[in-house]
Amino acid sequence: MKKALAIVGQTASGKTDIAVLVAGTLNGEIISADARQIYKHIQIATAVPSNEDLLSVKHYFIEELEPEEEFNAGEYGKAGREIISDIFLRGKIPIVVGGSGLYLKSLIEGFFEGKTEDKEVREKLEKRMIDEGKESLYSELIKVDPESASKMDATKFRRVIRALEVYYVTGKKMSDIQKRKINVGFNTIQVGLNLPREYLYERINNRVDKMIENGLIDEIKILKDKGYHYTKQYSLNTVGIKEVFKYLEGEYTFDKMAEQIKQNSRRYAKRQMTWFRKNKNIIWVDISKDSSISKISEEIVSIYNK
Repeated sequence: MKKALAIVGQTASGKTDIAVLVAGTLNGEIISADARQIYKHIQIATAVPSNEDLLSVKHYFIEELEPEEEFNAGEYGKAGREIISDIFLRGKIPIVVGGSGLYLKSLIEGFFEGKTEDKEVREKLEKRMIDEGKESLYSELIKVDPESASKMDATKFRRVIRALEVYYVTGKKMSDIQKRKINVGFNTIQVGLNLPREYLYERINNRVDKMIENGLIDEIKILKDKGYHYTKQYSLNTVGIKEVFKYLEGEYTFDKMAEQIKQNSRRYAKRQMTWFRKNKNIIWVDISKDSSISKISEEIVSIYNK
């Protein structure tokens, strides 16, 4: 069976730079498994690969959608498998790179591909949330799909609405649907980047400083001036964006904004590792402060070839 490669890891772990080198060695093309990099206008906030990297290696799911457009893991998996099939047909190697665990799972394991969306149902749920409150919908989800509810933060109302939408459209629990696998037609060698916590946190802090230096605040101000807001567009309700909105609205000082981005990025990194550690198919590559990117890429190529 054909063999793809996945390079996964926490935010700021160095996946992008390593993947570009690996792709050059394996004659590969990169499929981003990042739930936010697919959106336009937030290049700095989502650490989109540099123009040089994008020109040197073909990338997919990078800056394709407007912030108001909706996109989910199931859609990503279906579209991604079509891309992977095309990459194989052209004699190249698909290299999936990212830290969105659910997107990765959808792509390489396969989710139920039937219709799970209905705009009218979703709008009714959104109206009920306004009229009845978030707690009411979460309580309802506990009754109809307790497994999905147990994995969610009750304040993440978009996820709660999505789970209820799936239930009312299909008559099935989202937790059950996500367990239904399809034959994806290829195997995936999964490699994870494992950094010591102190080193990872240092990289996160440095990345945030660099993002701000490179114009993060102006990037979000442009969105704000266009009428976008993290409370309106799900794509913008993410670390590195919502904190800047709060700064622009006077809720945060500059220093608090920067510290909150760093703190929330560290928390996100913890959640990512919790997810990936449950995946027993990942082969972990240890990375230290002294590790050479070229040596790491060589090790990953070796793992893939074996």
